[in-house]
Amino acid sequence: MPVFTPISHDQFVADVKALAEQLSADHWAPDFLIGIGRGGLVPAVYLSHALGLPTLSVDHSAQVHDFAGAALERLAARTREGERLLFVDDINDSGRTINAVRHALAAAPAGSARFAVLMDNIRSAASVDYCADRIDRSVTKDWFVFPWEAVANRDSILADWSDVPERTAYDASSRHCRGQAIIVHV
Repeated sequence: MPVFTPISHDQFVADVKALAEQLSADHWAPDFLIGIGRGGLVPAVYLSHALGLPTLSVDHSAQVHDFAGAALERLAARTREGERLLFVDDINDSGRTINAVRHALAAAPAGSARFAVLMDNIRSAASVDYCADRIDRSVTKDWFVFPWEAVANRDSILADWSDVPERTAYDASSRHCRGQAIIVHV
């Protein structure tokens, strides 16, 4: 039985501000923020406004080459021309998305691409450069529902969760990272 934990809009905005502060304090500055679709698009736009930087996007989740692979190829070419890119996603959970983007940017010069997420799983197969919050999937099994997902119907959220039920399976030792959990019976 999955446990869905909503992230409030206020918490989301606080997390974006935390990322903006981390980036402002760093000596590395991106030329563009790249929202990774679909979960990273909204955080990238908010972070773009917070930092005054332009936003581009890649739609990794749809797996449509023109908007994912081809877009990443064009972005990799921009890094070879000296541009710096900050990729933004909502959560670094398994690391699958971030590692796929890194693989596509394999020819990019060192230090030209970095990654920021709202929530970072410390047990992920990928590392990120900036995060607002950390979770440990060996403890926290909740499926986090971000504000832009809150409008989805129950079946849609369950379908997203069902892609990775082993990572988020609820058990008695599960703890909540934030807020109140919503238990949805499958």
